[in-house]
Amino acid sequence: MTSSPTPDALLGPADVRELADVLGVRPTKQRGQNFVIDANTVRRIVRTADVRPDDVVVEVGPGLGSLTLALLEVADRVTAVEIDDVLAAALPATIAARMPTRADRFALVHSDAMEVAELPGPAPTALVANLPYNVAVPVLLHMLETFPSIERTLVMVQKEVADRLAAGPGSRVYGVPSVKANWYAEVKRAGAIGRNVFWPAPNVDSGLVSLVKRAEPIKTTASRSEVFAVVDAAFAQRRKTLRAALAGWAGSAPAAEAALVAAGVSPQARGESLTVEEFARIAEHRVSENRVSENRASENRVSENTADTEEPNRP
Repeated sequence: MTSSPTPDALLGPADVRELADVLGVRPTKQRGQNFVIDANTVRRIVRTADVRPDDVVVEVGPGLGSLTLALLEVADRVTAVEIDDVLAAALPATIAARMPTRADRFALVHSDAMEVAELPGPAPTALVANLPYNVAVPVLLHMLETFPSIERTLVMVQKEVADRLAAGPGSRVYGVPSVKANWYAEVKRAGAIGRNVFWPAPNVDSGLVSLVKRAEPIKTTASRSEVFAVVDAAFAQRRKTLRAALAGWAGSAPAAEAALVAAGVSPQARGESLTVEEFARIAEHRVSENRVSENRASENRVSENTADTEEPNRP
């Protein structure tokens, strides 16, 4: 059971500015820092994320703690990952001062989220974050890959990034982020966020993206890295047909065509028309071809070695 926080536990506009002044903090563009100053917005994010009393939530980029406090109102535990030295040092004290009955349910990891390989305490079940816009996609994909226990994710990102993450095949903005996010989860837009809830107000609109872990992983014999290699190659030259775009990946245009035909994909198709399952099938056939070639090369080496060691016929 969670303890009821005090009514003024969350940070409002005056609280955020006062805390920033005390710490000597000025949001930096380099780290994409825009602090949420509206308590209603962070509570809305927690509701939209479907955070539950038994959830172990990981938050990336907690900043001054606006969303962290709202998460602690509901979740069983919250672990925040913060790269900024000053913010990381101050956050535990903010939690203890504003929500003392929940402070023991909070943990801080002072690190770059892209380098986090483990978290303290129970495995996370949810990821909720206001992600720095300049690193949103790589951070999201790293966390989903590193912590497969995450069942539900809600991230606030730049509107254009939200559109790309949630886009489906055939969409003008469908691309690498769309396919890779879909490898892990069912992805959809979950709302818009106005600029006036941030300090400083960003020059771009923001959007919420919901990711719910796939009930069943993509069925494929190819590895994630093998599938992602196809995706990267296909969109590196997105104006080209897949036969041409995948030539470097496959070794030649004819080899790319052979893999595409074997996967049931038209060599004249383009990457933006394919589902993640189709990319996986392409990877499978190229992987299978490579393994056959490797086996043949291995067999040839064995034959050559055997021939070298045979005794010559005696007269």
